[in-house]
Amino acid sequence: MKKNVYSILKGKFLVSDDSFKNWRMILFISILALIMIASSHSADKKVHEIARLNNEVKELRSIMVEGRKKLMGLKMQSSVVKKMELKGIETSLIPPKKIKVKSQSK
Repeated sequence: MKKNVYSILKGKFLVSDDSFKNWRMILFISILALIMIASSHSADKKVHEIARLNNEVKELRSIMVEGRKKLMGLKMQSSVVKKMELKGIETSLIPPKKIKVKSQSK
C-alpha cells in the first residue's frame, strides 16, 4: 500500500509503459475542467448582466412614476387656473353651452 502511494506521488504512472491511456484520461479531464470553468464564468457574467438590468429597470420605473406624479399635478384644475391667472386669463363665470348643428338634407 505504501509503495503504491509513493509511486503515485512520484508520477510513475505517467512514465510507465502503459501510460498512454493515463495521459488520455488526464487530458480528457483537463478539457472537461476548462469547459466547466468557461461555463461558470459565462453564467456569472449573465447573472451580473441580469442584476444590472434589473437595477436599470427599477431606476427607470421610479423616473416614470415621478414623471406621472408631476403630470397629474400639472393636469389638476387648480394648477391650471393658477398658471392662467399669471398670464392674465381668468375662468369664465358663464358655464359653457353645447352647440348643436342640424344637418341640412336636400
